[in-house]
Amino acid sequence: MSISTPLYDQLFSLLSQHSKYRDLRHLKALAWMINALLCSGKISFSEWESYVISRATKAQSIERRWQRFVGNNRIKVRSLYVPLVMAAINDWKQQRLYLALDTTMLWNQFCIIHLSVVCPKGYRFAYGGRAVPFLWKVLSHKSSTVAFTEYKLVLKLAQRLLSSHDDVMLLADRGFANHELINWLQNSNWHYCLRLPCDVVIHGARKHPIELKYLWPKKSEAIFYHHVGLWLDGDYCCNLVLANVQGVKEPWAVITDEEPSLQTLWQYGLRFRVEELFLDSKSAVFKLEESKIRSVQALERLYLVIALALLFATSHGMAIQLLGLRQKVDPHWKRGISYLKIGIRWLKGVLHKGRVLLSPVALLCNDPQPCFASKKAKHQYYDAIWFTRISELKCLRV
Repeated sequence: MSISTPLYDQLFSLLSQHSKYRDLRHLKALAWMINALLCSGKISFSEWESYVISRATKAQSIERRWQRFVGNNRIKVRSLYVPLVMAAINDWKQQRLYLALDTTMLWNQFCIIHLSVVCPKGYRFAYGGRAVPFLWKVLSHKSSTVAFTEYKLVLKLAQRLLSSHDDVMLLADRGFANHELINWLQNSNWHYCLRLPCDVVIHGARKHPIELKYLWPKKSEAIFYHHVGLWLDGDYCCNLVLANVQGVKEPWAVITDEEPSLQTLWQYGLRFRVEELFLDSKSAVFKLEESKIRSVQALERLYLVIALALLFATSHGMAIQLLGLRQKVDPHWKRGISYLKIGIRWLKGVLHKGRVLLSPVALLCNDPQPCFASKKAKHQYYDAIWFTRISELKCLRV
């Protein structure tokens, strides 16, 4: 009887090739966990026995193996994951790299600080693709709002890892707009697009400092402000884009270090790929929310399994697209599902239908085919945002 499967062999080979990890027992356990997660589509240790070949004769022994893995403090999450994701984005150095900073909650008890890589070029890819996990940190915290000190080291590590990338932009929502982050960004070589809450005080837009909520443009209008000051002191200078889109509940206020334009809104909009990533991780694909683990360290290692499964399946989906095999798993005439789901469907066919196991490819900088489930969806996407008036103001601050 074979002691492995083709999928496990490929996973173990990738982990061994890109990681300098010396304990092969950890790599073998991790490869089997990814194999079981991709096949079962669910974070459930008790249901993984059917997808794992082992000398153990009892299901309880196999389940305890996974429990020991997530509870083992010797397992270094970043040492296992970072080399693989860096290899996946190695071809992106000549283009802008977008990083999305966000948080997500688990059971109103744990907060995951999540730094994700968003595809760097082309609105087509941004619509049909998914963000890919880059770095993460789990906190025992009952709110999605976290202090800068909690994610400062995550940003510093990302900056060091991406030192060879000349053009990096950070995207973040209102909960991250604070003095400390702006100060850190202005002292780094990164660009940024951050959304502001409505109570931030703006300097330069009017004769006197004024709260942002009093500057909203009318529906279907946008205003570009150059060189405004932020907060009560007004010491932090940046550019501001205000947009009130028809059909959207709340207007957008986005600050950037670059020239304000409609491109600013498009770039900030890439951040929403992270919400689809959270949906895939927590409920839609891998069902992290059904896990019974309630430990910060164990959740960090458990999310390692999910992140590697996401990366592996997405790269397979792209390989399928490049080889012209997409329609074997995607019923749409043109691509209508994400590369993640294409990859997962193909890998399940490897298990159940004897399909050929392809070699994964590095993540693509440019999408060869946009993702629209129908012509109606395509038209709705391109016609979603229109402005009847766009104004531009240069603020003279004293």
